[in-house]
Amino acid sequence: MPVQTSSSRSAASASAARADMSVILVTGSYDHEIRFWEAWSGICSRTIPRAGESGQVNRLAISPDKRLLAAAIHKKAYIYEIAAAPPAGPVRCTVALLPIAIFEGHNGNITAVCFHSEGKWLVTGSEDGTIKIWDLRNSHLHRNYDNEAPVNDVVVHPNQGELISCDQAGRIKQWDLSENICTHELTPGGDTPMRSISLASDGTCLVAGSVKGKCYVWKINDERSDLPRFQAVTMFQAHNKYLTRLLLSPDVKYLATCSADTTIKIWSITPNYEFKLEKTLQGHQRWVWDCAFSADSAYLVTASSDHTARLWDMSTGETVRQYNGHQKAAVCCALHDGAG
Repeated sequence: MPVQTSSSRSAASASAARADMSVILVTGSYDHEIRFWEAWSGICSRTIPRAGESGQVNRLAISPDKRLLAAAIHKKAYIYEIAAAPPAGPVRCTVALLPIAIFEGHNGNITAVCFHSEGKWLVTGSEDGTIKIWDLRNSHLHRNYDNEAPVNDVVVHPNQGELISCDQAGRIKQWDLSENICTHELTPGGDTPMRSISLASDGTCLVAGSVKGKCYVWKINDERSDLPRFQAVTMFQAHNKYLTRLLLSPDVKYLATCSADTTIKIWSITPNYEFKLEKTLQGHQRWVWDCAFSADSAYLVTASSDHTARLWDMSTGETVRQYNGHQKAAVCCALHDGAG
């Protein structure tokens, strides 16, 4: 995801412009708006205003094929067709974009949303204590898991056969998609709520972060081996204030942690699962709620209560672009600049 300066952008070729449009960057806010951005220019290319509708945007996810945007808005999950919105251009436009599907069934705020790799299923987790799997082909509820405590985060294992969740009761659970059961449970910090989890893209490592800023790391072993499925390898204090989100980079060389202390910390990871603080990204003025890596792990997008989102260069730790326009806290972001 090579960045362009304002001066070089004017001289960019048509092919580079097409590549720019292939980058999908979206933010959601307590102002109820969903905004699409041109990553390099910082221009808001289109907005889904949702005027008069209740419920803030809690989480966003882009489907692997770049076709769909899932937005967790209060108790419902909205599915938008990204191509239905006008293409990015120099003039910002507000789009009355209607969702192609709305999934209803949760009784509390939806706190997690993610796509299955084939794009046929959507997974949601909620404060109502359930995890639900929805069929995108017919908008029906496919499966319901009772977690018995408010769910804070859910991820799909790269093998696509398991879900891993974390919750307000301090538990991390693995759910088998072929059956309606929890196959493993971890409680690394007692009853301290687990706020966020991230799985390595190759399925070899799991990291969880607690509300007290501590990170816990497990090596994931093959189910057929004699070793435990989740083998605890280390823990460390990432922040002294509330940890909001953590995320492993696609190349599994870095971990990003976001916090109420207004910073994002970048941790390098050795083959022996040693985590070393490499950079502290400073610039946001309030809580940092969410982050997303570029496909090549070279850039990071963050969303903050200061109403802005930022694009950071991982090599320098500097802000490359700032995205201004939300009227309230920007609390979630999604980035897809890889192959569709």
